Amino acid sequence: MRALSRRESGRQGGYMRKIMFVGRIESGKTTIMQAMKGKPSTYHKTQYVNNFDVIIDTPGEYAETKQLSGALAVYGCEADVIGLLMSAIEPFSLYPPNIVSVSNREVVGVVTKCDHWAANPELAAEWLRLAGCKKIFFTSAYTGEGIAEILSYLKEPVDVLPWEVAKAEYDKLGFGPGESEKHTLRI
Repeated sequence: MRALSRRESGRQGGYMRKIMFVGRIESGKTTIMQAMKGKPSTYHKTQYVNNFDVIIDTPGEYAETKQLSGALAVYGCEADVIGLLMSAIEPFSLYPPNIVSVSNREVVGVVTKCDHWAANPELAAEWLRLAGCKKIFFTSAYTGEGIAEILSYLKEPVDVLPWEVAKAEYDKLGFGPGESEKHTLRI
């Protein structure tokens, strides 16, 4: 599904909100972006700010370097939501306490790599709470955990996501509302 943000379309409502991912190097920003777009996960070192349809992917150096961090404020103006990423295998937090107060955008936390054998997602979530994030998503780009929740969170009330279309078609076949949940594979 290619959904345009309100800023791209110039219209109010009916388009998915745009999110900008911010985090240190190897926190999983590009991998989560690939999972959200339904693409296979391939390693790609982000060298510059990639401004896609509903996702802004930033290099980790921008968050880690004082000289480049000002660019995040500029690109943040093009986003509706800022996603602070924290890997569940991080030994420390990049974000100072209450850093979200400097943003004039909604800021959510995204814990990545929750499926890793050394993951400590609760510690990463606590660091994001200390940074000021009220909403936190737990994700794994490899298992798909949390990706649908982020997409659902970003959608506008009138947006229809691909799995909602499939569910409606399934229910329309005469199985009745709710039947699609009975036949869903639970992992």
